[in-house]
Amino acid sequence: MTTAAPWLVAGLGNPGPWFRLTRHNAGFLAVDRLAERHGARFRRRAIGSQVAEIEVDGRRVLLVKPQWFINLSGRPVAGLMRRHGVPVEHLVVVQDDLDFAFGSCKLKRGGGPGGHNGVRSVGDVLGTRDFVRLRFGLGRPPKGQSPGDFVLKKFSADELAAVPAVLDRCADALETLVRLGLNRAQDALNTVS
Repeated sequence: MTTAAPWLVAGLGNPGPWFRLTRHNAGFLAVDRLAERHGARFRRRAIGSQVAEIEVDGRRVLLVKPQWFINLSGRPVAGLMRRHGVPVEHLVVVQDDLDFAFGSCKLKRGGGPGGHNGVRSVGDVLGTRDFVRLRFGLGRPPKGQSPGDFVLKKFSADELAAVPAVLDRCADALETLVRLGLNRAQDALNTVS
């Protein structure tokens, strides 16, 4: 393993078994998939998070699931970044996103939170939004259903059948990002999404 600065991939979600397969926990599911791919297990850490550690082409990558509610994700993420010497350019926040069709995955550096309070919390605590976001598309809620209710509901049966393939694309994108950088990872995602 090299001595380069580590990466931190923070999947956003809500803790507890009730939230496990809700749409708002897409970030947790994505980091779970990457950990599974590398044979890593999550363990509880003192900074309010479950953490797994993997290596991608000799680069240390911390996979993080903050165990505070999603709207308060910033403090545990910032605390782990400080503890492990992770620069903001090596932070990736994995979030659900209502502005993209279900099953799409998009990578972006910076920008506003787009109504996502977990992303807002991370940016507010860090004092910058210049981190990478991997956005797991959920699509818009059905007419008459509020966005808040929609994201806290479980995936439908059809969505659940498609989720594993989407998570594999997310994991591929995250590995490519660490290995080859943002532009190459975006190019790879755009060829399949």
